[in-house]
Amino acid sequence: MPVRRTQNWLPSIFNDFFDNEWMEKANATAPAINVMETEKEYKVELAAPGMTKDDFNVHIDEDNNLVISMEKKTENKEEKKDGRYLRREFSYSKFQQTMILPDNVDKEKIAAQVENGVLNINLPKFSAEEKQKNKKSIEVK
Repeated sequence: MPVRRTQNWLPSIFNDFFDNEWMEKANATAPAINVMETEKEYKVELAAPGMTKDDFNVHIDEDNNLVISMEKKTENKEEKKDGRYLRREFSYSKFQQTMILPDNVDKEKIAAQVENGVLNINLPKFSAEEKQKNKKSIEVK
């Protein structure tokens, strides 16, 4: 089963220090992630309302971990009819999650798609024949 690595590396005392009336903490939350296992695959679901496939990058890193990252930049402009002011609002969201993949995942057949605000990643398992074929034997000399 894929394992979620924590991203909270700052001790809570530092979080408390930065969350005060002089330095307000940004209201950022990580998207919810569901991981389901079936007989033939693992399924990862990541809640991503308003995101498109272009906002995501899903890849396998050098340690054979599944890396899911998303980045969304938004700029809204609102002009008043008489032209006296221009209001701009910027929005920037960034998220990255690394998941350790089980040994029985066929990394060549991983597929991902965004549908109805959810990123779905299918992680097929090796079949019994593929397991035997991919089993590495070491020659004893």
